[in-house]
Amino acid sequence: MARHSSRSGFSLFSFIWRWLGVLALILATFNPTGNSAFHWIKAAISEGQFGPTHALAIIVLLIGWVIVWIATWRALDTLGVVLASVTLAVLVWLLVDIGWLRTDSRQAIGWIVLVCLSLLFALGMSWSHIWRRLTGQLTVDEVDE
Repeated sequence: MARHSSRSGFSLFSFIWRWLGVLALILATFNPTGNSAFHWIKAAISEGQFGPTHALAIIVLLIGWVIVWIATWRALDTLGVVLASVTLAVLVWLLVDIGWLRTDSRQAIGWIVLVCLSLLFALGMSWSHIWRRLTGQLTVDEVDE
């Protein structure tokens, strides 16, 4: 029988690690600098150089995206994803309004969108821990038999 502790072991540091992991996945897939798997694979296809290394990169990134997407969707569901997205959009609006963020270029907007996307997915990856801390309720998808 598994022993359950009242402390989840989750902290701000745990959230930051999840956020950095998701951010790395997103930026490895695509980023405005042109140094990403998307740009690398696009160049290989256009030059006729697509090979197994490119295919492996696609598969590894796809696995990462599936894990992140399913975890986020299961944790937040449609309403949670919409509410979190709207909250992030309004936060960006506030930061632009007070002059802390600039949106004067496509590259700046690209970075803002990618960081917001990473925060949304990190929230989804962390939501069961946050929910347990806020409410004391445990969320379980699978039951050990």
